[in-house]
Amino acid sequence: MSEFDPTAIQVLACDIFGTTVDWFTGVSEQAADVFRTAGVDLDAEVFANEWRDMYVPAMQRVTNGERAWVYLDILHRESLDQLLDRHGAALDEAARKRLVRAWHLLPAWPDSVEGLARLSDRYTLAAVSNGGFALLTRLVKAAGLPFDCILSAELAQAYKPEPQVYRTATGLLDVEPAQVLMVAAHAWDIYGAHGVGMRTAFLERPLEKGPDGKADRAADTQSDLTVTSFTELAETLGC
Repeated sequence: MSEFDPTAIQVLACDIFGTTVDWFTGVSEQAADVFRTAGVDLDAEVFANEWRDMYVPAMQRVTNGERAWVYLDILHRESLDQLLDRHGAALDEAARKRLVRAWHLLPAWPDSVEGLARLSDRYTLAAVSNGGFALLTRLVKAAGLPFDCILSAELAQAYKPEPQVYRTATGLLDVEPAQVLMVAAHAWDIYGAHGVGMRTAFLERPLEKGPDGKADRAADTQSDLTVTSFTELAETLGC
């Protein structure tokens, strides 16, 4: 691929879970409240990470054709039911629905709103995520994230890092892949975007899985840019 030219970029395609919003804090805090109300003795932070660990394998089963396409809320519910059974935790239907909806209400990282607002002065900002369209619409509104559009994997009927998701995004925005900078905190997302010709920015989120979790590192991938926040990305791109 040619040398990175920031002036050629028209669109910033931003991953959401872990990159733009803090799913660990959001899910664990809401789970703690659900467990407390139901009288269930589970460590909500451990539970949140265990649930998230089921995320990629669940999507992979769809990609491999082991399971028909469904949007992310359904995969989250299936994983949740399995995890609760594993722990022998009894939660009623209302509590389970509330936990699935926890992924719709997640706090933005402290730098996300300011950094994205600065970047929006120059670039089209697209949320490109495996979250369903309704989930992302609620999440972006609740977190006050200044995206111009939401390009859910639901539109492609596939999950990142499948090429179809990235190609659907570029096609809908009528741009060439090289005119898009994919911003993500996950090595697999960076490689997926790179594979279709997008430029990439790895955004380090060392606390993505909490203080004791192991997040992806810049050393795990090769990107055109590596930054530690959206505000640093704005500075790097001259915004």
